[in-house]
Amino acid sequence: MSGDFHPEQKRYLEGFVAGLQIAKTRGGTAGAVSDYSGPDAAALRAQDRVLQSGGKLSDPEKFKRELHPFDAYGRLKEQAAQNEYPKPPDNFRWRFHGLFYVAPAQDSYMCRLRLPNGILTQAQFAGVADLAERYGGGYAHVTTRANLQVREIEARHAVVMLEAILDLGLCSRGSGADNIRNVTGSPTAGIDPQELLDTRPYAREWHFHILNDRSLYGLPRKFNVAFDGGGIVPALEETNDIGFQAVGVKDGFGLEPGVWFRLCLGGITGHKDFARDSGVVVKPAEATKVADAVVRVFIDHGDRTNRAKARLKYVIDRLGLEAFLGLMEEKLGRKLDRAPVEALAPRPALDRSAHIGVHAQKQKGLHWIGVVLPVGKLTVAQMRGLADVARDMGDGDIRLTVWQNLLLSGVPAKKLKAAEAAIAALGLSTNASSIRAGLVACTGNVGCKFSASDTKRHAEDIARWCESRVALDGPVNIHLTGCHHSCAQHYIGDIGLLACKVEASPESDEQIEGYHIFVGGGFGPDAGLGRELYRDVKASDVPTTVEKMLKGYLAHRAAAQENFLTFSRRHEVEALRQIFSETEAVT
Repeated sequence: MSGDFHPEQKRYLEGFVAGLQIAKTRGGTAGAVSDYSGPDAAALRAQDRVLQSGGKLSDPEKFKRELHPFDAYGRLKEQAAQNEYPKPPDNFRWRFHGLFYVAPAQDSYMCRLRLPNGILTQAQFAGVADLAERYGGGYAHVTTRANLQVREIEARHAVVMLEAILDLGLCSRGSGADNIRNVTGSPTAGIDPQELLDTRPYAREWHFHILNDRSLYGLPRKFNVAFDGGGIVPALEETNDIGFQAVGVKDGFGLEPGVWFRLCLGGITGHKDFARDSGVVVKPAEATKVADAVVRVFIDHGDRTNRAKARLKYVIDRLGLEAFLGLMEEKLGRKLDRAPVEALAPRPALDRSAHIGVHAQKQKGLHWIGVVLPVGKLTVAQMRGLADVARDMGDGDIRLTVWQNLLLSGVPAKKLKAAEAAIAALGLSTNASSIRAGLVACTGNVGCKFSASDTKRHAEDIARWCESRVALDGPVNIHLTGCHHSCAQHYIGDIGLLACKVEASPESDEQIEGYHIFVGGGFGPDAGLGRELYRDVKASDVPTTVEKMLKGYLAHRAAAQENFLTFSRRHEVEALRQIFSETEAVT
């Protein structure tokens, strides 16, 4: 009888039957809130509340309800055996395993890993290079979540890729879709002379807590968590749903003095919001329990009908911060610890260029080397070469950063020259122009169907054009993102570019690649959202536009010490346009 149905019809029937089985085995029906049990219970009850109130679940919620992604591994294996790519429901489900079918940009899978605190060993790094060569396109990308992803994986290699990643002691589980994404932390954790605490054990504990509790995979939308230990390299924790900021708590405020985490909630800069200070401080040993409580409140109260309003920020906006914290306390079974601002010592200063070049560690005689990567892309040969440098000249760790580059740590002074020479021989550098050091770009339309432009290529165009024409004496961050998802966080760049389609000419209906340009975004103590400066700039005109902006800044800054951020915030948008329009570009 199965021969009478098309494959898509069979999939629909399988999902329908799976939904009936869920309702039957768990005592539930589609229209009523049921007394479920098991790890999926909270998510199913949240879905039932939507249906009971007459609401309509979003498609991804329906996909999860019909067949949980972790119960569908057999189907993934069948598709791989037939070299078959998934239809939309399974494309969503396979992201729970770290696989993204990225057609039409590429007719292949992308696989994204999980690397707690962004750190892996040189052997693991070289192993990922081997997998990228064997099953992918021969390269990997460092992401803005201090992670790695491999592209151009054929359907027939999907499962063997996932299992080979596990063989390396790594994993990809939950790195996509409605899950808690890669856990980031200070890239210089444990080696930074100024850090307040080493974030590695806390990121690692939370990482394994997620992996070993299926009930944390019932979220209504993706979720980001970051730990910042007060190190010199920014971790951008304020752009996450949960940001744990190491702070010194002073004596005399009813709390044990020492280093705590300040709890920041609801960051999502693509939706124009930073994580807000909750007024709560958390003992580092309690961070996982507190994060768990946040996530469980999110599971209960997140929006499962409107994907655009489903992130944690919108739950807090709807309930109010104090009500949200009260629900957290119910989950924890105790009161949260509160600390007024005056109870907290000032945090150590950030250095926007410390992720590039040679820097002394707190371990005497040792250094980390920040390696510049061309907008995060590495060939397998470069990956193996860097692994060799880490093994032979460093402590064996590869530390990825949210700035799409990496650090090699534990390099003795006597090996620094040899290490830098070896890195240069790979076609990479440990020095960067003020433009290239802060250049961030998402995947772009070469590998992402949502992107309106080729962001990585255009980022390189900007760097090549400007670094030979503009003599900057301080860092300027330029972020290019291809769509509203804002993976490259254009709103927090000194200069931010959001891709769009623009008319090729007034006489033509042809649409070509272009950008809206924002100015004055910042992070950390300078946190703020960029303001729109220009709309619909053709991609071909962007390098000269950025050149004029940078030259206008150099010509009109108040003093040599005034950085681009301060300069741009000191002027209204119209004044900036006037200044930049009077600046000539070099052809």
